[in-house]
Amino acid sequence: MKFRLLILFYCFSSRLFAQTLPDSTSQSAFTIESIKFNSAGITLEGEIFKPKHAHAAIVLVHGSGQEMRMTGMASFLAKNGIAVLTYDKRGVGKSGGVYAGPEAGTNNIDSANLNLLALDASAASNILLAHLTDKNLPTGLMGFSQAGWIIPLAAKKNSQISFMVIFSGPVVTTLEQLRFQFYTQGQSTFWETHTEAEAREHISNDPDRYQFAGTDPRDALSTLSIPGLWIFGGKDIQIPVGLSIERLNVLKAKGKPYHYQLFPALGHNTSSNKSPETLHYALRWIKTIGEANKKSLNKY
Repeated sequence: MKFRLLILFYCFSSRLFAQTLPDSTSQSAFTIESIKFNSAGITLEGEIFKPKHAHAAIVLVHGSGQEMRMTGMASFLAKNGIAVLTYDKRGVGKSGGVYAGPEAGTNNIDSANLNLLALDASAASNILLAHLTDKNLPTGLMGFSQAGWIIPLAAKKNSQISFMVIFSGPVVTTLEQLRFQFYTQGQSTFWETHTEAEAREHISNDPDRYQFAGTDPRDALSTLSIPGLWIFGGKDIQIPVGLSIERLNVLKAKGKPYHYQLFPALGHNTSSNKSPETLHYALRWIKTIGEANKKSLNKY
């Protein structure tokens, strides 16, 4: 069997991160600059959104699926004082390279592909910093779903990345993720008929349907010291939220500056205009990073 089923639900929901926000690209609040940059032997294309007065800077990292640049989210952030770089995913839109994913019958969550996408996010961060007038702005990564594996890898590769924001990102291995996803089968009523204990038991003991080396985000997260925010939905049927929160708590107990916020009524899609409270929560958190950075610079 090909990997057509692999992260099938991610391919639907991760697109929401790019498309459900209003694509308001008013030039009054910010400017838009088209850019090209190189990563791992290919050229990626995207845009930089520059507000007049920026609190922080962010590179938007894709979830799974054939994702193009996320202009809706970039516009929202730029109107709220965040400089943003968004680009077409490798092998999609105007970007070069080869896309890996279920639509192409290939494995998009093997370690080689995740590390390649992390290199792209790291290269994008360097380009964004190079185009900013204020080189002291805190620069972070924001992404959805599958980006929960990619962002920690990119942050580990690039010391200039100073914070992370992850919507509905797993803090479990890729193989554990698949076990959970096959168990829920996309059933919207899953949590009405199953318990957290049953889900944990399945994740621990279900035989893997695919054989490849799994990626554990904790390998990177345990080495990082930058602030991170995870936004979770309590009714998520695509990532095991309870287990992810438990593992974040272990990292927090070891002194890692990680924070999470659970929205009990939401599912996997935690970043659309149907749930503005999550976006505004993340925005407030990002601005606290900017304020802390400003205070730190003022000491010198």
